[in-house]
Amino acid sequence: MARGTLRIYLGPAPGVGKTYAMLDEGARRQQRGTDVVVAIVETHGRAATEAMIGNLPIIPRRHHTYRGATFDEMDLDAIIARRPQVALVDEYAHTNVPGSTNEKRWEDVEAILDAGIDVIATLNIQHLESVNDVIEEITGTPQRETVPDAVVRRANQIELVDMSPEALRRRMAHGNIYPAEKVDAALANYFRPGNLGALREIALLWTADRVEEALQQYRKVHGIGHHWETRERVVVAISGAPSDDVLIRRAARAAMRMHGDLVGVHVVSQDGLSSEGGAELDRQRRLLEELGGVYREVASPDVAEALVSATRAENASRLLLGASGRSRLQEALGGSVVNRVLRLAGGEFDVAIIGGRTASPAPQAPRRRPRALSRRRRLVGFAFAAAALPIATAALAAADGVVTLPSVLLLYLGVVVAVAAVGGLWPAICAAVVSFLLANWFFTPPVHTFTIADGDHILALSVFVGIAVAVSALVEFGARRATEGAAAKAEAEALARLAGNSPIPSLLEGLVRSFGLDGAAVLHREGEGWTIDASAGDAPSTPDQATSTLTIDATHVLACLGPPLATGDGRVAAAFAKELTGALQIRDLERGAAQAGEIERASELRTALLAAVSHDLRTPLASIRAAVTSLIETDVVWPPETVDEFLQTIDAGARHLDGLLGNLLDMSRIQTGALALTTRRVGLDEILPAALMGLGAEADNVVCDVSEALPPVVADPALLERVLANLISNAVTASPPDRNVRVVAEAIKDHVEVRVVDHGPGIAAADRERAFLPFQRLGDGRAGVGGVGLGLAVAKGFVEAMGGSIEIDNTPGGGVTMVVRLKGAL
Repeated sequence: MARGTLRIYLGPAPGVGKTYAMLDEGARRQQRGTDVVVAIVETHGRAATEAMIGNLPIIPRRHHTYRGATFDEMDLDAIIARRPQVALVDEYAHTNVPGSTNEKRWEDVEAILDAGIDVIATLNIQHLESVNDVIEEITGTPQRETVPDAVVRRANQIELVDMSPEALRRRMAHGNIYPAEKVDAALANYFRPGNLGALREIALLWTADRVEEALQQYRKVHGIGHHWETRERVVVAISGAPSDDVLIRRAARAAMRMHGDLVGVHVVSQDGLSSEGGAELDRQRRLLEELGGVYREVASPDVAEALVSATRAENASRLLLGASGRSRLQEALGGSVVNRVLRLAGGEFDVAIIGGRTASPAPQAPRRRPRALSRRRRLVGFAFAAAALPIATAALAAADGVVTLPSVLLLYLGVVVAVAAVGGLWPAICAAVVSFLLANWFFTPPVHTFTIADGDHILALSVFVGIAVAVSALVEFGARRATEGAAAKAEAEALARLAGNSPIPSLLEGLVRSFGLDGAAVLHREGEGWTIDASAGDAPSTPDQATSTLTIDATHVLACLGPPLATGDGRVAAAFAKELTGALQIRDLERGAAQAGEIERASELRTALLAAVSHDLRTPLASIRAAVTSLIETDVVWPPETVDEFLQTIDAGARHLDGLLGNLLDMSRIQTGALALTTRRVGLDEILPAALMGLGAEADNVVCDVSEALPPVVADPALLERVLANLISNAVTASPPDRNVRVVAEAIKDHVEVRVVDHGPGIAAADRERAFLPFQRLGDGRAGVGGVGLGLAVAKGFVEAMGGSIEIDNTPGGGVTMVVRLKGAL
């Protein structure tokens, strides 16, 4: 029996239309005469989805009892017994109730497929095992129902059901996905625009990867080795030559015209040595990334083969190479990379040779000679030769008659190599000459003379000297390269410490460590004297006390105390000086910006405070004074109801003043850091009634939806009460009289979210950050309602002091939702 085929409708989030698309496909197949059944469909009360079932036959669900409750699950046995041609299975990642045939619904689907029945299923991207943790990090919502990627990738067809975040949120706001009571919470959490955009991108990338994988598998199965131009990619070879700038820009324009990808490939040798032109290569890599390309580095001794292999690996349609700058003689001796690339490519992809156009050759830095061995090592080499040669000669003389001249020369050659390893070339050459003379005097007939009777002996001694000198040169060259490599490693480590805009003291500490200094300081000239801006170690206080100095700018000097810098260390020292220059400039700019910001904030605060005092404080004072003046008049007898009205006016004005002054004092405590906290575990069901009680008649327009089972939070009860009272009062003020304010709370992972929802005019997205600044009144309220504009600033300060956060979100249909997140008490 042939296995059935599996088709999956994959969506980035609930509500994009996966189930609708599945039922629509089932209806089309039924119209063509295919036997289609609904194995299981979850409509979630959506009328449009229920209508799509139409005349499709439905397999009744099986009832399972678990822990006293009854659950409905897909009836696997009934589906297999019915043997339809196609079964529609919703929610592919669903976990079955314990006691079912299989633990997961996708395992039921495998059994249906094994029975030869085709299956059409639905799945959300967050249920894929490979991206589950990433999506939980993005949305904050864990998904415990997952499907292994390998199972989904085995599907015969995967179709992405896509929808833009804005359209999906509109569907949610119109009640087409969740019931009305869940809309606010969903839009404020899982269905945020950022979350939906990230989910959509993950779904698109996963689907594209699945398509690419299927394409590669098809080419492999059918033995197709050549390139298929399914997506345009342009590979550009980067060597670090100055003319490569033109090459990179040409490649970027070609990729842009083809709406394709740009990949830069640099081939390095496999000998572990740094390549020439490192700074130029780094600059070209940044240029490539600025133009939208990606950088690849390949290690290979064969440049042409590496470029062709990289182009094939990228499935690219074009490779761009720079024209060779080598002479004909060099190409004849070393071969042509361009010609080899053309031969190896074999017409599989296009190869374009681009001639570089530069105004003049870039100046080449003088090539550094390999570092010579130290004088001390050479002296040790001479001393070793002076001791080893007599010892070797004495040992050979003792074995006279046993060893022959070739053995004698081999022993002397060993001594010469050892001397070269210890002291370098010149001690080894001297040891080779002395060895030649000793071998001639003591062991070459006639002995004890410098005369050589046998021509073979002359050849042997001459070859010995030549080999000894050549081996000595190679040994010293290796020793020099090892010394140079160690120096390069130290230099690279020193330069790496400069990365990342380090503060000035850290740079100075790195300088001291890199060069073994006693201390270093950045000195600032002030008039005729010097002051220390920053220092490390035993730093000099004036340039005269330093052993070496470097000028940073017109007023700053880098002064070092300790061993003088070697000539070869100048580049690293200059890099430190340049980094210090940038650090000083950044510091000066930050100080200037901080001072300007403080002045600006002080000016804004003074202006706002004057406005508040001149209007919001004087208005209730004027009402109180008018009422009091009326009461103390002796020539008018006021009726009792008028007296009560005057007293109520005085009381309302006094309460208004008390609230304004309280907010001003709270804001002052927050800004000066004098806020005292007493945090403990507290339930929202304790705080909300107290906050509503303080609102008086305003509390009649508030509807609370807070479960008693909600976990407690870690907060200061008094401050949390003030926060909720401020937010609810603002919401009541903003909402029209016929619309209630809703307070909703729920637990999400390790925190609790409280949302205060109003239906007022709202706050523009561009003004939301400014809404939390002191003395801001941005219009989320009704005309004629006053306020000093401190409520949100105080609420934000209190919430952040308790370790929480507060933000502004949209209310579906208009208005503002204030979202307060507090730490849950575990």
